[in-house]
Amino acid sequence: MNRDRAGNSIMNIFRDFAERLKSAVELIAEQSGIRDVDTARVVVEPPRDPSHGDLACNAAMVLAKPLGLKPRDLATRIAAVLAEDPDVDSVEVAGPGFINLRVRSGYWHKALKSLIGAGETFGRSTMGVGDAVNVEYVSANPTGPMHIGHCRGAVVGDVMANLMVAAGFDVTREYYINDAGSQVDVLARSAYLRYREALGEDIGAIPEGLYPGDYLRPVGEALAREHGDILLAMPEEEWMPVVRVTTVDMMMAMIREDLALLNIVHEIFFSERTLTAGDPSAVEAAIDQLTRDGLVYEGRLPPPKGQLPDDWEDREQLLFRSTEFGDDVDRPLRKSDGSPTYFASDIAYHYDKLRRGFRHLIDVWGADHGGYVKRMQAAIRAISGGAAHFEVKLVQIVRLLSGGEPVKMSKRSGDFITLRELVDRVGPDPIRFMMVFRKNDAQLDFDFEKVTEQSKDNPVFYVQYAHARTCSVFRQAAEELPGLDLSIGALERARLESLDDVGEMALIRRLLEYPRMIEAAAEAQEPHRVAYFLHELASEFHAHWNRGKELPQLRFINHADSHSTLARLALVHATKLVLSSGLAILGVSAPEEMR
Repeated sequence: MNRDRAGNSIMNIFRDFAERLKSAVELIAEQSGIRDVDTARVVVEPPRDPSHGDLACNAAMVLAKPLGLKPRDLATRIAAVLAEDPDVDSVEVAGPGFINLRVRSGYWHKALKSLIGAGETFGRSTMGVGDAVNVEYVSANPTGPMHIGHCRGAVVGDVMANLMVAAGFDVTREYYINDAGSQVDVLARSAYLRYREALGEDIGAIPEGLYPGDYLRPVGEALAREHGDILLAMPEEEWMPVVRVTTVDMMMAMIREDLALLNIVHEIFFSERTLTAGDPSAVEAAIDQLTRDGLVYEGRLPPPKGQLPDDWEDREQLLFRSTEFGDDVDRPLRKSDGSPTYFASDIAYHYDKLRRGFRHLIDVWGADHGGYVKRMQAAIRAISGGAAHFEVKLVQIVRLLSGGEPVKMSKRSGDFITLRELVDRVGPDPIRFMMVFRKNDAQLDFDFEKVTEQSKDNPVFYVQYAHARTCSVFRQAAEELPGLDLSIGALERARLESLDDVGEMALIRRLLEYPRMIEAAAEAQEPHRVAYFLHELASEFHAHWNRGKELPQLRFINHADSHSTLARLALVHATKLVLSSGLAILGVSAPEEMR
């Protein structure tokens, strides 16, 4: 929400000045006899070098041609209009036509007042205009408990969903249950072995190729309680469906419990097995749609480069014209036995999302699926007629360390560290924060010792400690100045113009970047930007706190001057609001004190 220069509610300073710049351009265009200038590409952002000013704009660079002017000439004319703005201190034209602005301190103080008045809604955006977005993440095979390999994708997906909500999108969180592949049959055979064990049989060592973890023992015991020994007399084709259903259900219950430890909850759990049910099935419906659109044909594929895989077949088969939509080769839709390929099932699954009304799809996948991205992008462009926006976020692996040394594997799971073990050791907050403290496609080292130490070198502690400090300031103020009104109304009425120290102004500027950062992070689908921003804000706040130790006149509480105290407490409250809001997007707690 931006208001005019007299109305004074400023929620996003960059959007506010973008509107002012557009008005200046429209005025210049009108003077030149030009109407309907497209200003959509005009961007106002912080300059790369803070010494250049408070705001930078590309208006002259992107609009010079349609206005028939040289970029620098247009920039000079825009600068002349902006120089008359009472909130602008100075305007400078740089290089071929960039515009740099310095804003008067009074504008920053008005914006800070708006921040305080907005409270918890500050930074929330209407950019998404309520558009429906489906974020699919985790989607781990239901073959065991969640482990560290799933953890980062789970957090990245969940924070991505929170971020999109903050940017004004209508988000649905979805988990795709891979319950129709051969791995699930292997899982069922492993559970059947534990079923025999639960009935008293000595099963010996778990055969190679089956799942060895102890987590399947409760499944075997449940099967024994429900069915007694009746399954022992059945051939595999009869007991397999029974065991498979029970095993998948119990594995998914365990996975939900594991995810809940990180406060991750999905609205939809979609079963792959349902795609082949019905007549016609969802897979057949998707293939029929592609056929009607003329996008499938019977043909042969050239052999893969290099050594041929064992399952390579040179045969006529049903192919999707994937290359017409940017893929490297056309893709098979049916196996030699006529059943759909995994790719066909994936097309059907995303086709189902489209039929549910989603046109904006975000999938979070492990980095080992990178080679699959092009074909899915091609398929969704084809089956949506180009109407869907599909993004895949690849998540790189996490290396677990303790004091710099690799962590040994878990005994309970057999060959990996479970998410539950990770949470038990460090708690959910360090996990959630650190999993997005690097960009999702960069490898991440997660060191148990570093993420739990209470020092400035631990990013999550550093940010949470900043929030706790803001709370401690108010506790101290209430104790030392019991007669001082600390209500939100009083903070809004504070004499904010007294905040003129370089450290105070730097903190104000940082706080007011928050709405733009949320929108930019959501547009780029980069949740790590939120963690970075919070770390930078915490650094600014701690630095200003430390300056107060050396310069008493800068301390937040001044017993001799209630007006400056209230203004500085307003700044502390604004810092608390933004830290709390950002931590909520990350799904990390905002403690009022550190213990």
